Amino acid sequence: MNNKFDSKSFLASLTHKPGVYHMLDNANQILYVGKARDLKKRVSSYFGSKAHHPKTMALMNRTCDVQFTVTTSEQEALLLELNLIKEHQPYFNVLMRDDKSYPYIYVSTEQNFPRFLFHRGARRSKGRYLGPFPNSSAVRQTLSHTQKLFRIRQCEDSFFSNRTRPCLQHQIRRCSAPCVGLIDKIDYQRDVDNAILFLQGRDDTILKNLAGHMDTASDNKNYEEAALYRDQIAAVKSLQTKQSVTSEQGQHADALAVVEANGNWAIATVMVRNGRVLGSRNFFPHTRTQHDAGEVMAAFLAQHYSNSEVPQDVIVNAIPDDPAVLEEMLSIRHGSRVSIRTNVRGTRRDWLDMAAANAREALLMQLAGRAGTTKQLQELAQVFGLKEAPTRIECFDISHTSGEHTVASCVVFGPEGAIKADYRRFNIKDVKAGDDYAAIAQVIQRRYTRLKNADALLPDLILVDGGKGQLIAAAQELNDIQLDGPLLAAVAKGPDRRAGEEIIHIYGSSDELDLPPDSPALHLIQQIRDEAHRFAITAHRQRRSKARQKSPLEGIPGIGPKKRRELLRHFGGLQSLRQAGVSDLRKVQGISLPLAELIYDRFHDGSATTTKAGK
Repeated sequence: MNNKFDSKSFLASLTHKPGVYHMLDNANQILYVGKARDLKKRVSSYFGSKAHHPKTMALMNRTCDVQFTVTTSEQEALLLELNLIKEHQPYFNVLMRDDKSYPYIYVSTEQNFPRFLFHRGARRSKGRYLGPFPNSSAVRQTLSHTQKLFRIRQCEDSFFSNRTRPCLQHQIRRCSAPCVGLIDKIDYQRDVDNAILFLQGRDDTILKNLAGHMDTASDNKNYEEAALYRDQIAAVKSLQTKQSVTSEQGQHADALAVVEANGNWAIATVMVRNGRVLGSRNFFPHTRTQHDAGEVMAAFLAQHYSNSEVPQDVIVNAIPDDPAVLEEMLSIRHGSRVSIRTNVRGTRRDWLDMAAANAREALLMQLAGRAGTTKQLQELAQVFGLKEAPTRIECFDISHTSGEHTVASCVVFGPEGAIKADYRRFNIKDVKAGDDYAAIAQVIQRRYTRLKNADALLPDLILVDGGKGQLIAAAQELNDIQLDGPLLAAVAKGPDRRAGEEIIHIYGSSDELDLPPDSPALHLIQQIRDEAHRFAITAHRQRRSKARQKSPLEGIPGIGPKKRRELLRHFGGLQSLRQAGVSDLRKVQGISLPLAELIYDRFHDGSATTTKAGK
């Protein structure tokens, strides 16, 4: 503990109310955030005479100041602690790095013929969201079953509204072809209702409904229709036997198991909805110091369920710290009582054992991958002449189509592999089309100017995808911003552009590295380079697609949605609008001479004069 901090006077005036405290180092950076039912008692425990845990001793050795915030309740303190951990990522806290949301199935119930589709992200559109599901594969498998059972459409609205004959999905009996009127609205809605019941796990209700429709069709001597219902009943029953459906009908639960090996942690969650096991998902908490299972579980529950749907039962294999406070917080989020259970039997024990088995296997695979990456990093250090293995590598790539919509990517790798939370994309501006050297220079300048000004973590090694030209362009920008710490290298494709023939240029060295194809260092470089390329081309395609969807009329001052509609309605489309002269444009209601000249200039890249077409 820093001697400048007067703990005795600080503790003498500290309140007994609940709140949050944070330990700071000599640079005023937050080292640890904690909550307390009684601030004075909790903070005083750090300054007592009894021996501390090694983690606590390491924390106190670096602590130079303590700050606190008083709250009205311990539950409010927990929420504030969670927000501070997310914002500051303190060194001594357990951190969750996986912020990917759970996927859902979206049903466009506002349409006459609703469609079912995969959805991830904010739930803003009108309709129904069914889920969540543990991962995207579980959603796609469920959608496939729904198609086979109830023949519900999944096609895009533009595809649906322009069909003149049934598509392949109808021919393979996965869609009832509402697009061309082969099923009416009432019958299609019945299939939609049954599909929603199926996704809710209410199989008994579906079977009852289908049996009723089959009997009605049979009584009316519509035997072909009755046979269809019979086949649906058989398919639902067959699917029931294949899926992990338990006797816990209507039960919503998550089973969570935490395991540890050599200071590394893994948590597996098994999701159960309506008694059906939907699948599992693995998480790897980030810890830099020693923690026990209760701390890790408590941190996971608080951070994970701040963004995820809370089930009525949370079953865990390690009692979290302050379980009563966590239960209260989760209950508020769920809207009804949530229980955190540890001693369970029967089916719930099976779920928990399943989660534990998944966590153990996931951690073993994670550690095996890290061991391989560590070996690659060590060889990479030898290849580049570094004193020690790099702990942070950043790689850049440029993607464009004939120079248009240029995007640069930055991917980050460390001993744990890809650090996707630190990936960045850059839209390249004010650069000549196809000038990759200028594009690399711009992204290097923007990236490291910001990192340097923010005193953020810098890489040990910077890679750029390209040859000597890209290398020199990047080096000039690094010199201009006076960043001389990281090693800079370029990865050029070989003569035949085949994997294993890459040539590596290192800035400041006249030698070229031509590593053997079986080199672990080369394999790591290829992996990082390919990830940068994938990330760049994905961003470029998204930008290009967005630009193609944007009307060329957008961005013209004075042209809003109403005038755009009037222009397109008057000329019948963009092609005729492009060919129109100023006088033709002025015939549209609300289009003045200055507006007509602006529109003409947008399509012809010229200045409006009285000699323009149509004048």
